Amino acid sequence: MQKIIFLIQCNDSKGLLASISQYFFTRNFNILHCQQHSDTRAKRYYMRVELDMADLKSTRKELRDDFSRFAEPLKLTWECHFTDYKSRVAIFVSKTSHCLYDLISRQHEGDLVCDIPLIISNHPDLEHIAGQFRIPYYYIPIENGDKTIQEDQIRLLLKRHDIDLVVLARYMQILSPQFVEEWNGKIINIHHAFLPAFQGANPYARAYERGVKMIGATAHYASQDLDQGPIIEQDVVRVNHELTPDGLKQIGKDVERQVLSRAVQAHLEHRIIIYKNRTIVFSAER
Repeated sequence: MQKIIFLIQCNDSKGLLASISQYFFTRNFNILHCQQHSDTRAKRYYMRVELDMADLKSTRKELRDDFSRFAEPLKLTWECHFTDYKSRVAIFVSKTSHCLYDLISRQHEGDLVCDIPLIISNHPDLEHIAGQFRIPYYYIPIENGDKTIQEDQIRLLLKRHDIDLVVLARYMQILSPQFVEEWNGKIINIHHAFLPAFQGANPYARAYERGVKMIGATAHYASQDLDQGPIIEQDVVRVNHELTPDGLKQIGKDVERQVLSRAVQAHLEHRIIIYKNRTIVFSAER
């Protein structure tokens, strides 16, 4: 069944659920699924609504325009998505392959519903993986330390391929503030640590030095501040003193794969609302 998904947020007030539900009822939409959350501390209301697309009797533009008129007096911030459209995802990598393999495999098996029209890297090392799955691989090095030229080339590729989401699958480069701002809320990064601990490079060595008892990974939207963007997904596993930094890294790889794929899936399924530097992540349907 194809669906229409609305993501809605606004300042909390009484009657919001009734008003929004009534809007869809009066336009003869069948509400298939509705999730909501009231943040009493921030006094903020969040809602995710799934509608049966078969009930759509107008154009998509007309639906958006009509809902915009309804949303204005209520000061709703909202998005509208249609599930018959597959998001187009660009994967950025450097030399580490485990997250790349995992994402492509899940997409190939249908667990991640999207298209992956290209992979971009600042190194040529992983081109053979792209070849196995017949995905174009673009090696764009940083010449003489000048990231401006490299990012301009990347921009052209993303525009040419109509990309909706960028996934940094262990892409070991810091994106410029301008690039991150252009793709605000559309870049997902995996950090191989349980943020906010051990930001930046070599977290497993520093975790070993601190004698940590848990190893984790964090998937978050990229922001202009390194490793400070809104967190989407996190997980941890218990470890002990017997593990070397390399042992911690091997365990961490499994956590990274799972955390990144869950974050990407939540984004593709339109289950995330961003407010300031936080995310509201609605649960997947069971």
